[in-house]
Amino acid sequence: MIFNAFERMVALRYLRARREEGFVSVIAGFSLAGIALGVATLIIVMSVMNGFRAELLDRILGLNGHMGVYSLTNQPLRDFDRVATEIKKLDGVIRVIPTVEGQVLVSGNRVAAGAIVRGVRESDIRARKIISDNIRAGTLDNFKGKSTVIIGTRMAQKFGVRPGDTIRLVSPQSNATAFGSVPRSKKYTIAALFEVGMFEYDSGFVFMPLEAAQIYFQSKGAVTNIEVFLDNPDRVNSIRIEILRAAGVPLRLVDWQQANASFFNAIKVERNVMFLILTLIILVAAFNIISGMIMMVKDKGRDIAILRTMGATRGMIMRIFLLAGASVGIIGTAAGFGLGVAFAGNIETIRQWIQGLTGAELFAAEIYFLSQLPSVVETSDVVSVVGMSLGLSFLATLYPAWRAARLDPVEALRYE
Repeated sequence: MIFNAFERMVALRYLRARREEGFVSVIAGFSLAGIALGVATLIIVMSVMNGFRAELLDRILGLNGHMGVYSLTNQPLRDFDRVATEIKKLDGVIRVIPTVEGQVLVSGNRVAAGAIVRGVRESDIRARKIISDNIRAGTLDNFKGKSTVIIGTRMAQKFGVRPGDTIRLVSPQSNATAFGSVPRSKKYTIAALFEVGMFEYDSGFVFMPLEAAQIYFQSKGAVTNIEVFLDNPDRVNSIRIEILRAAGVPLRLVDWQQANASFFNAIKVERNVMFLILTLIILVAAFNIISGMIMMVKDKGRDIAILRTMGATRGMIMRIFLLAGASVGIIGTAAGFGLGVAFAGNIETIRQWIQGLTGAELFAAEIYFLSQLPSVVETSDVVSVVGMSLGLSFLATLYPAWRAARLDPVEALRYE
């Protein structure tokens, strides 16, 4: 072993300071607590950031598809069924959904708000599990005809409606009449309510049957775009050329990375900045270890001199203080690891408990997009945090241990 029994025994005795040496022990305790809190905080924050990215990616891709196929001129796609069939034959493509999309003003019960309407076939809405598996009221069996829609639960709460009630959709595209241009307006019956857990979608999206959307947006026999779902979202760049060849006509392709580039880049930058900032907690704790160890070396000068005269080598003295200082870092890192993993794994339960205790909303879905606080503990992040903490703790003990090993026993005992 690197440390023999004698060195371990002496290091342990030095850590357990006597009453008159209590201040050194207090510094070591604060250093241990600082490292534990720093490690735990880093693990929790990294886990929450990972959870945010994973949840947002899952919901965005589950609802929007991995690639959108549009015409070059931004005109409706007329030959969409043939194009969709050819794209679906490609390896890696699991689903193709022709879609009519447009913006509307939704009104009902003296409330109005903007929304996005998407017209899709009933079979396609059932295949989209993020919707079909999260129906909270009503049924998709009624998703048919020319006057039915499904909306999110938060939109239903905003308008005070439920399945069976009606809402009015007003399109910015107007109809020309003898009295001038009149906004296109029509009432629709709510067939079901969905809840995907993302505020933007639950409050701002309306789905209606494809034929009804084609009539409403005056694009009969055409769609605005075709959504393509892949078995691996990261394949969007490699399959782009294959989709263009299969379509046989000039098209414009927009993948999920292009559509959400700024959003996910912002999350990545924020994650890196938070890591750097929170690392300072561990760094401050490491400086506390240095100061505590220097005070211990100064306090134990006579003991070191006696050990040297009894035959202890400089290497033994250095290892004793290395072990004493590193023990603080190891114990603090282990405590922070356990606390951080336990907290990150139960963060939503803890949030609900604190929220119920204080009565304050700690995680507003309107601000953070998600209705629950996500957390994903990644092994690589935990290993990097633990490794960094142990490395800083070890480096913090090198100089004090070197000082102890260089202590001259003659000078230390001159006035004793």
